Amino acid sequence: MNGTLVDTLWLTHRRLSVVVRQPGYLVITMVQPVIWLFLFGSLFRRIVELPGFGVTSYLDYLVPGIVVMNALSFNSWAGMGTLEEIQRGTLNRFLITPVRRSAMVSCVVVEHGLSTVVQSLVIVLLGGAGGAHYPGGLLGLLVLITAAVLLGMVFSALSHTIGLMVRRRETIIALNTLLLLPLTFLSSAFMSAQLMPRWMRDIAGFNPVNWALDAGRSALASDPDWTTVLTRCGGLAALAALLVAVSLRGFRAYQRSV
Repeated sequence: MNGTLVDTLWLTHRRLSVVVRQPGYLVITMVQPVIWLFLFGSLFRRIVELPGFGVTSYLDYLVPGIVVMNALSFNSWAGMGTLEEIQRGTLNRFLITPVRRSAMVSCVVVEHGLSTVVQSLVIVLLGGAGGAHYPGGLLGLLVLITAAVLLGMVFSALSHTIGLMVRRRETIIALNTLLLLPLTFLSSAFMSAQLMPRWMRDIAGFNPVNWALDAGRSALASDPDWTTVLTRCGGLAALAALLVAVSLRGFRAYQRSV
């Protein structure tokens, strides 16, 4: 088996064991998306009556939005874990071991990806319990979760890089505060693109959050648009690969600085 893969699996197991010993962490991260799911689902349920919205159930429309929003929010804090390992000296101790440097980067992405899968499944199940319908079936849900994981890879790699380079919690908090809401609301997470102002639709076309939403909602439709699914997921995969490569370069720069 490839040495990098073995090291990645070992380091991912190490990180996941921490989550298993503290399951309350994942539970706490689920509180906000669950509140948004049922609060927004109830508060704006009649918004689908607007001409041009295009769906009959706002909860059906909202579940993919909450899945993607949660992936964005959760993975954007990956850099905080990186900072904690730097401050504890754990990361520096790994630098004197034969563990491959690429595995130290990829394990962060894999661990957050697996956590995103679990969280997304919980949101989907809660949405179904609340009355949401998924005409695209299991395949559509698989695409939605895959798109959420790819989006999470983009932002976990970005956050990891920022943590390595700036090494300040305040910077990560400020950047997340700056980016999270604009990226969410400059997408179709809560409002149909057909009802958005033209300038917002234009921006949404370049927003990876909206790519994940387009892929998930297209796959969940009763008549899936697989061209949209493939192009949006392909764009997310390419962007994720780019950000992971940038994160690896950031790790090497960190290594030279210590």
